[in-house]
Amino acid sequence: MLVKIAVPKGHLEEPTVRLLEDSGIGAVNRESRQLFARTNDPEIELVFVRAQDIPDLVAKGATDLGITGYDLVCESGSDVVELLDLGYGFTKVVVAAHEKSGIRSAKDMKSGMRVATEFPKVAGRYFSEKGIKVELGRVTGAAEITPLIGVADLVVDVTSTGTTLRTHGLQVIDTILESSARLIANRRSLREKKAKIEDITTAMGSVIRARGKKLVLMNVPEAKLPAIKRIVPGMAGPTVSRVEAAKPMLAVQAVVEAGKVYEVVRKAKQAGARDILVVPIERILP
Repeated sequence: MLVKIAVPKGHLEEPTVRLLEDSGIGAVNRESRQLFARTNDPEIELVFVRAQDIPDLVAKGATDLGITGYDLVCESGSDVVELLDLGYGFTKVVVAAHEKSGIRSAKDMKSGMRVATEFPKVAGRYFSEKGIKVELGRVTGAAEITPLIGVADLVVDVTSTGTTLRTHGLQVIDTILESSARLIANRRSLREKKAKIEDITTAMGSVIRARGKKLVLMNVPEAKLPAIKRIVPGMAGPTVSRVEAAKPMLAVQAVVEAGKVYEVVRKAKQAGARDILVVPIERILP
């Protein structure tokens, strides 16, 4: 039973291909411009397409799964099932106005304003919920220049750092939604290929859970264990086993957030731990 996964071309492509590789799925002998690729699993095939086309392709069953931005899923309105937040491709869809416009917050927006956007459905829902009737104008790029040339009062655009908006004299006055890459599924495929899709979701999820975490191992004098347990809590508590040594000694291991490793190791050494190892983690399965 073949499962097709739509992979986004563009800025999401590299982290997506890396995730597939780390998950054990991978792409086999793919050339840079190749649209289809086999994987390490003969039952999985990759299809490389534009990120904005993926929600519709998945909804129509052209592919069983897809990876694309949450903002694009919301804009498409496609009937798909979200399976995983993949933890990369972070952006925001925001409302912005020129710094000289006098518009400083959402309270300053009024009916009749002209809005330029690549996200007319998202923007339309936003202004409708606020009871503001605006004139929506769809643009296919460079929405940030429209206030400068006098064709829009506001823009609804996607941003990651806000640098492009600031460069054009725009300031964010409200955030409509926060986005990241998501794994989505076709509803029918989810029923008919449930076991295989669950395997794929589990593989990807295990990699995501492992990112930003390290395995810390250490030898601890038995008398020091209570203090070490307070320092190294782990995911569900540290794993403790006995070391065959002349003096009572325990081996302690725990999963620690990467940003906390330095502090954990420092405190553990002060509490009497020794032979400390810090090991990368590839996957974490629940």
